[in-house]
Amino acid sequence: MLQVLYIFIPMLAAILVPFLYKSIKNIHTGWFVLAVPATLAIIYTTYIAKVADGEVFHAELPWIPSLNISVVSYLDGLSLLFSLLITGIGSLVVLYSIFYLDKHKEKLHNFYVYLLLFMSAMLGVVQSDHLITLYFFWELTSISSFLLIGYWFTRDASRLGALKSMMITVGGGLMMLGGFILLYLMGGTYSIRELIVLAPDLVHHPLFTWSLVLLLLGAFTKSAQFPFYIWLPDAMEAPTPVSAYLHSATMVKAGIYLVARFTPIFAVSELWVWLVTGIGILTLFWGSFFAVKQTDLKGILAFSTVSQLGLIMSLLGASAVAYHTNGAIDSIKFAAFAAIFHLINHATFKGSLFMIAGIIDHETGTRDIRKLGGLMSIMPISFTVTAIGSLSMAGLPPFNGFLSKEMFLTAMLALQNFEFFGFETWGVFFPIIAWIASIFTFIYSFYFVFRTFTGKYTPEKLPQKPHEAPIGMLISPMILATLVIAIFFIPNFVGDTFVKPAVQAIQPFLYDSPQDIDIHVAAWHGSLTPELLMTIGIVIVGVLMFVALPKWQGMYTRFPQAFTLNNAYDKLMLGLDVGLNRVSRLYMTGSMRHYLLYMFSSIAAIVIGSLFVKNAFTFSFQNTAPIRSYEIILVVVLVIGTAITILAKSRLTAIIGLGSVGYTVALFFVIFNAPDLALTQLVIETISVALFLLAFYHLPKLGKREERMRFQLNRAIVSIAVGVMVTLVALSAQSQKLIPTISKYYEETVYSKAGGGNIVNVILVDYRGFDTLFEITVLGIAGMAILAMIKLRMNRKEKTHENK
Repeated sequence: MLQVLYIFIPMLAAILVPFLYKSIKNIHTGWFVLAVPATLAIIYTTYIAKVADGEVFHAELPWIPSLNISVVSYLDGLSLLFSLLITGIGSLVVLYSIFYLDKHKEKLHNFYVYLLLFMSAMLGVVQSDHLITLYFFWELTSISSFLLIGYWFTRDASRLGALKSMMITVGGGLMMLGGFILLYLMGGTYSIRELIVLAPDLVHHPLFTWSLVLLLLGAFTKSAQFPFYIWLPDAMEAPTPVSAYLHSATMVKAGIYLVARFTPIFAVSELWVWLVTGIGILTLFWGSFFAVKQTDLKGILAFSTVSQLGLIMSLLGASAVAYHTNGAIDSIKFAAFAAIFHLINHATFKGSLFMIAGIIDHETGTRDIRKLGGLMSIMPISFTVTAIGSLSMAGLPPFNGFLSKEMFLTAMLALQNFEFFGFETWGVFFPIIAWIASIFTFIYSFYFVFRTFTGKYTPEKLPQKPHEAPIGMLISPMILATLVIAIFFIPNFVGDTFVKPAVQAIQPFLYDSPQDIDIHVAAWHGSLTPELLMTIGIVIVGVLMFVALPKWQGMYTRFPQAFTLNNAYDKLMLGLDVGLNRVSRLYMTGSMRHYLLYMFSSIAAIVIGSLFVKNAFTFSFQNTAPIRSYEIILVVVLVIGTAITILAKSRLTAIIGLGSVGYTVALFFVIFNAPDLALTQLVIETISVALFLLAFYHLPKLGKREERMRFQLNRAIVSIAVGVMVTLVALSAQSQKLIPTISKYYEETVYSKAGGGNIVNVILVDYRGFDTLFEITVLGIAGMAILAMIKLRMNRKEKTHENK
């Protein structure tokens, strides 16, 4: 149970943040918030040793037992790794935000409430073993990230970026929910672990492919894969702590986590292998190619994040190939390991780079790389951290990115060696595309660091005089940069402790425990391997193209804006806005008659159609009372009174007709031995008639246009349909009682248990006492409102009289 509660600790802490913000003015709210992720990170580190030995932890908290929905926390190697990233990077981001966000200028209570809410949502996503609760937390990440991206809501770009991210990710989440429902229909369980056990049988189900595609739509939209990546660059309008947390280490990794978690279920499918690997490698190339085009520091990092996410995704797709190799996995076994290893490395170097981009913006007043340059001597610590992160991102030693990039190239080279799924023909394109994309990765990495810190210093272009950031703002990126170097020298410690348990969770069909994974990471393998030769080629071509960048960077301006995905999104949203407005104007007429017509016709169509489809027209009149002659007369009077009310040419005649209908209903109550109801009906009807007369007395006489009431066939049809519907429902309900009526219980207990002789009074006062109490409360509130209005009117009249 305690394991489940860890998920909700940030959410519970968020409740306290506004009170701390208001009551403690002299201390930055972030210092209190920092304790939450830091404490959770320490707690999760206590699981590392046991999980590394192959142990898993499971806890369950019932949520909606009647629907078999529970919050299930499942900690294995994969979920623990993500939990450590969420809390560990989260701690560094909160520390960074304390110095980045001014406590006097920013609404810190809003920021930290959103951040803690997002943290809980992410922990719920990566630990949930229940499909429905996973979806709940998944969409909660979209909502909380919407609030974080739009934190500076006075800026148009922030609001539009937040809206775009939510539209795309929530849409993908709904598709994912459809995939989850299909999985439940196939397997009969919401548990992911149980579905993994059933995976060999699920593949033959006709819904399997649909479930696969829908689930990948959710993963691709969240992890910014092509063509859904367009929300990520616009999300850079968020404060830098948000970008460093959501868009480098957590939210965008949720899609990666989803693919990794469901790989044991879908790896058997050829479609899964091609979609995940193909979309991943395409995203890698697309993001790296267009990163060189950007002039905003966070824009460069946004497209680089898209590219790096594509790299990890392609590795996860390649890891699924191992399922089909019948044990011959030596050449492809690096794929899953490389995916998880690079995920860790990416969180370290990209988190530090996002923070440095925020520092540059904070200290110079701009992120425009065209205005920057020559900052190395002014901001030496920032330059050092940036160089470490950028060179790691470029895949150079002695930084951790070099190791995972080498393993990535190894996996891509291995794909062309398999003689199934068409890899023997098309597999050769994967290492080619990977190599070209890596060249552009090299270029934008150098572009980011050297165009910012070297070259000519132009202070006149900067909004403010630059200087090195305060040490408090530098601590977090310095820690991450230190990890970048440290992981390079202790890769096998990281691999044995964090990577192998996660790989075993991704590939349980290959490994029974993390100790079974025989992978040793080394910077030098004793010879010139093909991947090392590819890296040397990347460096040579990358340096040449970077030096010649001014000569060919202008080609990006030749791409027509009309053919971009962003323009397609804008056109789609504008078209939907205009089109839906036109549609809404067709039925939003402002006329109550039209609205009632729509509602009644829809209800009648649905109910009558359901009765036909379900063949529910089974009428039985055996237990009904005989219809007497005077009852027929009363029905005729009711019909005549209703017709008079509708067709009357004067208001007085209409009121009389309406009154006759009410009093006739009261007679029915008398006949059916319900004197209390009859008395109530008589009182209400008398008051209603009096009020109608009082109101209509002050209205002008009916004009000729009002006197003429045209017959309208559509309204007549709807009226008849509603009447038929009510009649059919009443007859069907009377004839098909599935359970005994409760009236028998009332008859037997009204005197013995309630101590009353009048069954109606006892039901209202005892059996349904709360209903009556609430009705009396409503009447009391209405009465007090009327009294207040009368007194207000009288006070106004008194003041007017005094003024005169």
